[in-house]
Amino acid sequence: MNNKNTFSIDGNVIGDGRCFIIAEIAQAHDGSLGTAHAYIDAVAAAGADAIKFQTHIASEESTPDEPFRVQFSKQDSNRYEYWKRMEFTEEQWEGLRDHCKDTGITFLSSPFSEAAVDLLENLNMPAWKIASGEVSNMPMLTKIAETSKPVLLSTGMSDLSEIQNILSFLQEYNIPVLVFQTTTAYPCPPEQIGINNIPVLRELFDIPVGLSDHSGTIYSPLAASALEIDMLEIHVTFSRQTFGPDVPASITIDELSEVVKGIRYIERMINNPVDKNQIAQELKPLRDLFAKSIVAKDNLIAGHLLTSEDLAFKKPGTGLPPSEAPHLLGKQLKNSIKADKPILLEDIV
Repeated sequence: MNNKNTFSIDGNVIGDGRCFIIAEIAQAHDGSLGTAHAYIDAVAAAGADAIKFQTHIASEESTPDEPFRVQFSKQDSNRYEYWKRMEFTEEQWEGLRDHCKDTGITFLSSPFSEAAVDLLENLNMPAWKIASGEVSNMPMLTKIAETSKPVLLSTGMSDLSEIQNILSFLQEYNIPVLVFQTTTAYPCPPEQIGINNIPVLRELFDIPVGLSDHSGTIYSPLAASALEIDMLEIHVTFSRQTFGPDVPASITIDELSEVVKGIRYIERMINNPVDKNQIAQELKPLRDLFAKSIVAKDNLIAGHLLTSEDLAFKKPGTGLPPSEAPHLLGKQLKNSIKADKPILLEDIV
């Protein structure tokens, strides 16, 4: 769906009818730099437009007392230790960014502190993805807005009035914004995905709209693409047997490839509306091949009065269609007709 508020990320136009697909890695790398690089190659091969990480700096975003909401890790005693283990140095982040450039996909990472914003701004990241839990972090949002770069806003914990307030704040800086329909549940059941909100958000705010999906399936992104979302963010993992808090809400690399193919297929359908009259005319040769005509059931002589017992309906459909049969009954033949030959209008008196 074309939107007047289009903008660009790395040369990709957002809001022009093509869905920009982001593979969300988050912590799927489990702190391994090598695994993070492996995800870049895999995501690029699957056809995604961008890969997104999360930039955590434990001492800047958490206290050492932060507990796990769900105790998923057997090696980290609390969430602070987990965030610490997920950290990369600025040099390592630079290497990940450069690897993305080499493979032709966009590098993105969500910041979770002002220090993370500074780090990512030093890397000249082309757009900012704001996680649902950070939409009320006004100091960080202000720092982001001051960069004048596009903002991709998740709304998993926000009602419409809060979304409006955040958008009003960001629009003061005259920066482009996309809003994601999001439900903060991992995995998110189908009853809570809320793709009905996609046209609502588009109509209310008149900006590009996307889906940030946590379903762990290929179904919701495909359904959302039929509603012409401008962007998809979807969690990805190498395997559902791997470790990590987001694995239940993730699809595999092979499934990502299917999602990309499916969305591009759906876009081609939407962007190529079919005229029923025109297509019927174009298919007339095929219709003649498969349709049936009225033919003589047996040999018929001139002067014979046609009855229903004289008529058969057989392919090809190059003669009178079966729908004309009632108009032939009781008519006199002007010409003799052999069995299986078509009965035409010129054959009757």
